[in-house]
Amino acid sequence: MIKLGTSEISNESKLTIFGGVNVIESEDLLFKVAEKFCTLSDKIGFNYIFKASFDKANRSSLDSYRGPGIEQGLKVLDKVKSTFNVPVISDIHEPEQAKIAAEVCDVIQIPAFLCRQTDLVVAAAKTKKIINLKKPQFSSALELSHAIKKCEVSGNPNVILCERGNSFGYNNLVVDMLNFQLLKELSKPVFFDVTHSLQQPGALEKSTGGRGQYVFELAKAGISQKIAGLFLETHPDPSIAKCDGPCALKLSDLEKFLSDLFELDALVKNF
Repeated sequence: MIKLGTSEISNESKLTIFGGVNVIESEDLLFKVAEKFCTLSDKIGFNYIFKASFDKANRSSLDSYRGPGIEQGLKVLDKVKSTFNVPVISDIHEPEQAKIAAEVCDVIQIPAFLCRQTDLVVAAAKTKKIINLKKPQFSSALELSHAIKKCEVSGNPNVILCERGNSFGYNNLVVDMLNFQLLKELSKPVFFDVTHSLQQPGALEKSTGGRGQYVFELAKAGISQKIAGLFLETHPDPSIAKCDGPCALKLSDLEKFLSDLFELDALVKNF
C-alpha cells in the first residue's frame, strides 16, 4: 500500500485513476480534461492523479509532435495542479530530468522502453516521489523485480507496477491476464495502462496506430483481476490528437466509462 496525501493506493482499495492526455498540446486542453476528471472524481468518489507528458521522446518519426519540453511543460502541469488541487504524474527520459520533474510531479513515471535504464530508475527513486514503472513490452512481468530493487536500494519503496501489454509480432500488443497476478506477487500496487495496450506500434506511416474502439472491453478484463488502478488517456477529439489518438477514449464518453468500471471494481473487490 502507498499513501499519497490522505489517499491509499493498493490492490485491495477502490481504483485510483491516472488520467489525462498523452502529451501537452495546449493549456486549454489540459484544463478541459482535468476539469472533467476532477468533476467525476468528486461525483463517483475516487483517487485521481492528472497525467500529461511534457516530452514524448520515443516517437516513431522526427516529424512526430513531442510536446513543449520540460521547462514549459512543468509550468503548465504546475498550473493544473494548483488550479484543481490535484496531484500530477509525468514521465522522464533522462536522469537529469528527475530532480527537475520532482519539483512539480507527485508521481514520476519511467517509460516502458526505459525501465532497464539503471541511471534513470535510480535518479527517479532518489527524488523520494512515487515511481510508476511501466512494464516493458519486451519483458516478462517478474523481470520488473530488478527495477523494484533498484528503487528500494536507492531508498524508495514507493513503487507502482503498470501493465501495458507485450509485443506479439509486428505492430501488435497482447495483454496476458496472468501478468496481473504475477505483478501482484511482487507486493506492489498494480495498474493497467489500458490505452497504450491498444497500440499498434509503427502501424501508421509516421506514428503509432491503435484500437481505441475496444478500450472498454479491455479495461473490464484488467479490472476483473483486482488491481490498484487504471491508467487512461482521453481527448475531446481523438482523431486530431497529436499523439496516440487512435488509442484514446473520447472525452465525452468518460463519465459512462468510469461509472461502469467502478461498478465492476466494487463487485470484484467485494466478491
